[in-house]
Amino acid sequence: MRARSKMPDRLAVLPQYLLPKRGLTVLMGRGASRAGGATTTAVIRWFIRRYGVDMNEAADPDPTHYRTFNDFFTRALKDGVRPLAQADFVCPVDGAISQFGALEGNRLLQAKGHHYTTQALVGGDAELAALFDGGHFATLYLSPKDYHRIHMPCAARLTRMVHVPGDLFSVNPVTARAVPGLFARNERVVCAFQTAWGPFVLALVGATIVGSMATVWHGVVNPPRPDRLREWRYDEAPVELKQGDEMGRFLLGSTVVMLFPRGPLRFNPAWEPGGAVRLGQTMADRIG
Repeated sequence: MRARSKMPDRLAVLPQYLLPKRGLTVLMGRGASRAGGATTTAVIRWFIRRYGVDMNEAADPDPTHYRTFNDFFTRALKDGVRPLAQADFVCPVDGAISQFGALEGNRLLQAKGHHYTTQALVGGDAELAALFDGGHFATLYLSPKDYHRIHMPCAARLTRMVHVPGDLFSVNPVTARAVPGLFARNERVVCAFQTAWGPFVLALVGATIVGSMATVWHGVVNPPRPDRLREWRYDEAPVELKQGDEMGRFLLGSTVVMLFPRGPLRFNPAWEPGGAVRLGQTMADRIG
C-alpha cells in the first residue's frame, strides 16, 4: 500500500525528467520580458482570473499599466498592506509553508521520506554549511498568485552571494514529494548574511519557467546560466539591510529556503506544513 500511494506523485513528475526544462525556461523568460501591448494585457488578465490574483493589494491595480508580464509578476504592493510583526524574524514572503523546524545535524526535511544536506543547498561549501549544524530551517513556496518580491526577515549584513547552477524542476508540493534532493538540485542563488544572532542564509531556488532571479544589490543574477558556480563577496563593500527591506525577487515564482544557526528558536506556534503565510507575519523568535 505504501509504494502504491507514492506512485501517483512519481508518475506526475515523470514528464519533467523528459522535458527540455532549460530551453522552455529561456523561452518563457524571453516572452515574459517582452512588451507585447494588447497581447501582454490579455495574458495578464487571463492570469489574474486563472490564479485569483488579488489586484486590490497592488500599488497599481490596473492590468493595462504593466508593460511586460514580468512587470506585472513582480508588482509592488500598496504601502501598509503588509505590516511587520514585533518578532525577531518575520516571514519574508507571501506563500505557503513547505517544511520548517530543527535540522537533523546537517539535514533538512524536504518532504516525508526525503532529506538533503545544508552543504548541498549552499553549493558544496562545507565551511559555510557547518555554521548551521544543529540549527533550524524554513522552506516557503510561492505559488503563481502570490506577491513575488522577497524581503528581509531580520536586519542583516550581506557577506556573500553564490549562484549555483542546477536543474529546473517544478517546486510544487507534488514535485517536492517525488524528486529527491529537489531544493539542492535546482538552480539557486544563495545569500549569506551576518545578523545580531549570528550567520543566516536565505536561498532563492529556481524552477521550471522561472525566467530569472534578482537581488536589490546586484540586479538580475541569472541569466546568464554558466555551468559553473559563481560567487560574489561583500566584505569590503557590505550591504546593510533592515528588517522588512526588499532583498530580491523571482521573475516567475519559486521557493525560498532559510538556514538559522544553532540556538533556541521558537517558530510561530500557528505554523504547520501547507499553511498559508504572509510577508511580515511572525516567523520565529530567539529564546533567551
